[in-house]
Amino acid sequence: MKISEIAAAINAEICQNEFEDSDVTCAYTSDLLSDVMANAKDGGALITIQAHKNTVAVATLVNISVIVICNSRPLPDDMLEAAADESIAVIRTNENQFTVSGKLWELFH
Repeated sequence: MKISEIAAAINAEICQNEFEDSDVTCAYTSDLLSDVMANAKDGGALITIQAHKNTVAVATLVNISVIVICNSRPLPDDMLEAAADESIAVIRTNENQFTVSGKLWELFH
């Protein structure tokens, strides 16, 4: 499933659109960035409320394609700039991590 299709399926706003609309086949939900580094899968989606530049740095380390920010958290400019530099999509939804995780699980299975 393409990043743009994921955004549409979960009714999310694309906040950083300088990315390749690549296929995503898995997702990982966590707000603990060390947990993301240890367990997220290459090319997947990260579902989190951690809306800051360090989230992008971790996403880069594990080759995350899209960061899904939940609960309509504000997105700082430096986060969006870092994501653009790394070609990582950033999308935002008003839904919580549990709901988004369930929706993506359904889409991937």
